[in-house]
Amino acid sequence: MKKEVVFTEKAPKAIGPYSQGVKVGELIFTSGQIPLVPESGVMVTEIKEATKQSLENVKSILEAAGSSLDKVVKVVVFIKDMDDFPVINEIYGEYFKENTPARSLVQVAKLPKDALLEIEAIAHI
Repeated sequence: MKKEVVFTEKAPKAIGPYSQGVKVGELIFTSGQIPLVPESGVMVTEIKEATKQSLENVKSILEAAGSSLDKVVKVVVFIKDMDDFPVINEIYGEYFKENTPARSLVQVAKLPKDALLEIEAIAHI
């Protein structure tokens, strides 16, 4: 199967040797998205807005690949503080209202650029 790199200006540029996303067959795999604002590179540091920004970044990559949030089959969320879980869950539920994807959510010791969370997704095209 052919592997195709996905790039969009509507999501933050990679901060290392990786792609924003990769298409393989009928699937798109996004790299983890921290809450960086693509236009400015500014990190969102309030958990509610940070969750929205990370999800918007994922959404932009999916759309650049010809997919969308409603075609997501799996999400992984890495969070800095499990106490933020209720707020993250609330915002997450606004983005995934019906036909919700499988999800893992784990607290980690540290994230790139000391972000509050990082979200990655796998979707069908």
